[in-house]
Amino acid sequence: MRSLDLGWTTCTALPGCTGSARQPYGRCLAHLDDAELTGVLGGLSPGSPVDLRGTRVEPHLLERILDATRGRPGRTRFDRAVLTGDARFGGVVFGGDATFDHARFHHLASFVDARFTGNVSFRGAGFTRELSLHGVSVAGHAAFDRVSAGRDALFGAAAFGRTVSFEGAELHGFTSFDGARFAGDAVFRGCRFGRAVSFRRAEFGGLAGFEGARFREGGSLTPASAGRGLSLAGAWAGGGLDVAVAGCRVDLRHLRAAGRLAVRLDGAEADLTGATLLGPARIEGRVRSGGNPGRDGNGGRDATARRTVAGYGAARLASPRGPDRTRSPRTPLTSRVTSLRGLDAEALELVRVDLGAGGLTGVHRPERLRLTGCAPAAPRGVRLATRRWPRRRALTSGLALGALGMRRVTVAAPARWLLGPRWAPGGNGPRMNRIMGWLALVTAVTAASLLAGSASHAAHRPVPAPPQKDLPGHSRVTPDAHPRI
Repeated sequence: MRSLDLGWTTCTALPGCTGSARQPYGRCLAHLDDAELTGVLGGLSPGSPVDLRGTRVEPHLLERILDATRGRPGRTRFDRAVLTGDARFGGVVFGGDATFDHARFHHLASFVDARFTGNVSFRGAGFTRELSLHGVSVAGHAAFDRVSAGRDALFGAAAFGRTVSFEGAELHGFTSFDGARFAGDAVFRGCRFGRAVSFRRAEFGGLAGFEGARFREGGSLTPASAGRGLSLAGAWAGGGLDVAVAGCRVDLRHLRAAGRLAVRLDGAEADLTGATLLGPARIEGRVRSGGNPGRDGNGGRDATARRTVAGYGAARLASPRGPDRTRSPRTPLTSRVTSLRGLDAEALELVRVDLGAGGLTGVHRPERLRLTGCAPAAPRGVRLATRRWPRRRALTSGLALGALGMRRVTVAAPARWLLGPRWAPGGNGPRMNRIMGWLALVTAVTAASLLAGSASHAAHRPVPAPPQKDLPGHSRVTPDAHPRI
């Protein structure tokens, strides 16, 4: 017997065979004769360990092993095994930890409704054709790091009791996690999805991390819940991508979306710092008003004040002609966009979200944005809510001032100075500009008052009498003309 750097004693039947040697034969199960194999399988029972590491497993060998353990093997090892035919583990209950690290499945790999009572690992495993773990149950940790699936991969209705990791996995076919449940964190960092992927109605108890993932044809990330949030930081999407979260945070920092992007927030917040959106994008917040349904299916009609910046920096405000049905006057916005700094969007619409204190600070090409029913973002040092205006008038005026400020940013210098007198008194001018403006006004009033006072004093000053001229026949009387007595 010879020992390779694999962690187990290898088979001596053929040169290069890496199968785990069975004692006392010194050969793997694939190279035992029928009588020897029958003797080995006769000693197996439910809960017995199964060691097929590095072994070439034919379909009939796998079937005989599962029959010997009555579909309930104990500690199971298929590390670096090669399964040449269909590998059917449907309904099998693995009584201990199961490892399939770097195993190769040349045909169908089916684990439908299988149960893993411990941990399971498929690190570096390769699946040439379809992979199905539909309805599988894993009580412990699950690892699918660097897995490669050539065709469709199905994980629908699967239940993972603890953490699960697909870091660096490559899933080339259609991938489905519909209805899957993740009790712990789910890591998809750097995962590559070759076709559409779906997480409809999935439940995440921890963090759903897709940092640096690549969605070649987009997909649907619309889980029923995401306990600690959803992260798409640094991800790339080539096709349409739908995202929906409720009551948590969605991290879209440095996301690159080449196609359509739709994000729906329900009492959640989104961070779009440094995101690049090349296709049409929409970030929409849901408002629970408890009534007043409308035709748009989002709690009311879209008859609301809109701010649009387009063309030559023009800002147009469509004042509502009736009550604001997009959002109940007494219902505050529960969804927020925490940051848009560094955002570069081709066409982005923000609907019913609170822009927070940051507002539109640092946005590239702000003329590409369209806001509908959003809370006006007050610049630093300005509190728009202190004015006791009617709600409709406050909303309209706030959006008008915001649009005017946006217009000043985008127009040329001469027009910008002309818009200054309209913009600064409205509370949207920078603090230093307002201070300088007030100082100039006080100086002008003081100077005018001084000039007016000087003119009034000069008007009451006595006018000196003109000098007298000598008349013919009269002499000028002077003190020296009379002699002293």
